[in-house]
Amino acid sequence: MANDNVIEAVGLTKRFGTFTAVDHISFSVGRGEIFGFLGANGAGKTTAMRMLCGLSRPTEGGAIVAGCNIVSQPEGVKRNIGYMSQRFSLYEDLSVKENIRLFAGIYRVKEREIAPRTETVLKRLGIYDERDTQVKRLPLGWKQKLAFSVAIFHEPKIVFLDEPTGGVDPVARRQFWEMIYEAVERGITVFVTTHYMDEAEYCDRVSIMVDGRIGALDTPGNLKWLYGAETMDEVFFRIARGAKRGE
Repeated sequence: MANDNVIEAVGLTKRFGTFTAVDHISFSVGRGEIFGFLGANGAGKTTAMRMLCGLSRPTEGGAIVAGCNIVSQPEGVKRNIGYMSQRFSLYEDLSVKENIRLFAGIYRVKEREIAPRTETVLKRLGIYDERDTQVKRLPLGWKQKLAFSVAIFHEPKIVFLDEPTGGVDPVARRQFWEMIYEAVERGITVFVTTHYMDEAEYCDRVSIMVDGRIGALDTPGNLKWLYGAETMDEVFFRIARGAKRGE
């Protein structure tokens, strides 16, 4: 893997019986980049992300993620990445502080570093006074920001965000993206899927998957120029409208 790339995927493929969910995709993600991974439901983006996270073994091809081979070193991949999903990121019945401690242990943060880092995170988020509150009692926007902070608590080389801002209001989404920019400034690479095309504008580069393949990959500005579009929403529609499958 090139020194400036955190992901190098070559011919990455996943089949389920006769169905090819991800079809020989190849791409790289540079260190400190915000990489948008877009696609309609059924396009294969979640399956591809699971392989990159070391959670699913590819049928063909492979990838190096954070210096580890996803086929032969999946546990190494998991130790060097962060992950946040819209569907599950925090334990609702645990307190804010308990969630942080739990995930710090999972990510193998040194015991002596957990308490001071926790204090820093709670104060940065402005929820120090809520440290003993059950997560289920927090507003959704606070939960999202806490989940992101937990996902990067161990300062991973790359964090995977699977539709992280789903369901939150525009103000909370903007605040969340400010946190992403702060993480990038600390050297963390961000790999994000989103249904919000305005968020694609915030990415350094965007990949759009169609029927298991990469239909386009470039900067938002270049994609808009290439497709004669004013917005990424238009670009996405023009690329994805030829899709033959969906969920």
